[in-house]
Order: sequence, then structure tokens, then C-alpha cells
Amino acid sequence: MRIHSSVPHGRAIQTPAPRSSVSRALALAIATGGGAGYAPVAPGTAGAAVGVALYWPLAALPLPLYAITAVGVTALGIWAAELAERTWGTKDDGRIVIDEIAGQLISLIPLLVFRGHSHSLAWIVTGFVAFRVFDVWKPGPARWLEENLPGGAGVVMDDVMAGVFAAALLAAAIALRGAKFA
Repeated sequence: MRIHSSVPHGRAIQTPAPRSSVSRALALAIATGGGAGYAPVAPGTAGAAVGVALYWPLAALPLPLYAITAVGVTALGIWAAELAERTWGTKDDGRIVIDEIAGQLISLIPLLVFRGHSHSLAWIVTGFVAFRVFDVWKPGPARWLEENLPGGAGVVMDDVMAGVFAAALLAAAIALRGAKFA
């Protein structure tokens, strides 16, 4: 068991570290969004930007396959965040940004629902900003998920909820502009 008393990136936790160095390295690479979580300023924003970068090629997928991919990223993120927490000995470490990646992918789903908006830079930026606002604000259910779910699920699911809120706002904004469904 590891117990860290001086923790710069999160609250100390007491859990066993993962045994396999391969699974640990893979989990840390995923959890940090390929290193975006090591950004010296605003690592969450850097992680969300990775989500936008992943969205761009994934937007070519049919909506059901995109949604399955977003769910897969979420599940993978829960696993990776759990192992990262155990490795670093901290709860919701700031270097973990896979949660922002998953939430950002979810927030952009309306761009695939409304015809002709999947690669609109203005709508992508709107979705990015909406997600970051909800991610930082953590209204009601998002805050509850963060505070009440254990381990990796608590790290990731609040951002998934922020992504759902941002998606609803983005869909409403696009609909108000008179967009057509795909």
C-alpha cells in the first residue's frame, strides 16, 4: 500500500499500486491523454483540446458508431483513471485528463445529429467552451457524481455529465438557429 502525505495534484488516497509495469504505463498514457495532462497550465483544457482533436476524424463515423466509441473512451477512461490514482496515490489527480476527453466527445454529439454541422469550426468551438464551463462549474448531478462515485468512475463520470449538459446546450443553440436533423 502507498500512502502519500505530500500530494501536489490531488487528495491523498491509500490503495495498492498496479503490479504490472505495462498496464501502469498504458493506464498513465491514457489517463494523461497522451501527455496533455502534464501541461503546466490548465491541463483540463489541454485534455478537452485532445477531445476536439479526436472528434475531428471520428466525426466521419456514423452516429451510432461514434456514440459507441465515446462510450468506449469513457469505459477505458474509468479503468485508466483508477490505475493512475493508485499509481500516484492521489484522488482525482490534475494530470488525469481522459475524463475531459470523454466529456468533450460527448458534448459534440449534436454536431453529428444536425446535418451540415459536423465540421463547423464555430460550432466545435462553441461545444468546447460549453463543455469547459460545465466541467468547471459542475452543476448538481455532476458534482454529486464526482463526490459519490468511487475511484475512476468518480473521476470520469462528472465530466461525462458535464458533456451531457454541454451537448444539450449545443443542440438547443443549433436548433434555435434553424438547423435540420441529419
